[in-house]
Amino acid sequence: MKLSEIGEFGFIARMARPFAADLPPNVKGIGDDCASLPWTKKERLLVTTDMLVEDRHFLRSGISARDLGYKSLAVNLSDIAAMGGRPRWAFLSLGIPAGIELDWLDDFFRGFREAAGPAGVVLLGGDTTKSPDRLVVNVAVLGTVRSGREKLRSAACPGDVVTVTGCLGDSGIGLGVLLNGGPRDRDEERLLRAHNRPRPHLEEGEWLASRPGVRAMMDVSDGLDSDIRRIMEQSKVGADVALDRLPLSPTLVRVARRRGWNPIESAAVGGEDYCLLLTVEPSRFKLLAAAFARRFGRPLTAVGTIRTRARGLRYFSNGRTARLEGRGYDHFRIL
Repeated sequence: MKLSEIGEFGFIARMARPFAADLPPNVKGIGDDCASLPWTKKERLLVTTDMLVEDRHFLRSGISARDLGYKSLAVNLSDIAAMGGRPRWAFLSLGIPAGIELDWLDDFFRGFREAAGPAGVVLLGGDTTKSPDRLVVNVAVLGTVRSGREKLRSAACPGDVVTVTGCLGDSGIGLGVLLNGGPRDRDEERLLRAHNRPRPHLEEGEWLASRPGVRAMMDVSDGLDSDIRRIMEQSKVGADVALDRLPLSPTLVRVARRRGWNPIESAAVGGEDYCLLLTVEPSRFKLLAAAFARRFGRPLTAVGTIRTRARGLRYFSNGRTARLEGRGYDHFRIL
């Protein structure tokens, strides 16, 4: 069997299975945005790590060193946000190919600090090595969350409202702008910035984790289509998603229209938006959404409903059954 036949998440499940029985009952390991471990009487320790590989996760010609440094940390901060936690410490490892100048590396670390400072994160160490041809960046972040407040992908229940904390698709369209080249206007530059410099929803995640009725939560990294499936798998539920309810920025709509791209498809499968995807107890959603709007000045958008597992993932648009042409991102199925 080839790796491309089972894909990234099939591989993770296959690899994790032999270790599952070794986990102590108070440790949450593979299957969520972070591992969650005992720490103090009032807090748990969160640990996450992400790797970025040149020509797979980024094009060095398409992103500045400063933005890459920022993004390298931001994508990990988003995992901490997804668990309702607060980031504390980071470790950074670099595989550096020949030809990269010290000025470039200085700019990379400037960007890294720009993400670390507002989040209260301190870089504690890491590793460096020479890479044969491509730049490799690996970041690990440790954070804390109040005991009992960590949000897991396995907590969704039938009837829950599926909701997101921000617009979808900006980053995916930004990547499309980058890959298609040519002159860019202000709208396209804004979407490219959304791709190269995402904002982790740290304040939103910690706030939501403290609110009653919030059940499962994760960040939108591989696209709504992939990420809702992760909640479905871990919670053993199905889901209905209304494509006509996906929150789209006016900038995305304008650029997609000019370029002849499908904005709904981009919002559903684009990935790397790094807003939060969560499920909410239906009786509490209205009050939660109103409080969220007051606190953050934008809506908590309901995009679907959790159903029983037998129904799988179903898409609707204007009340009618719909389908997507593409799928959310999977590293290995595209080999």
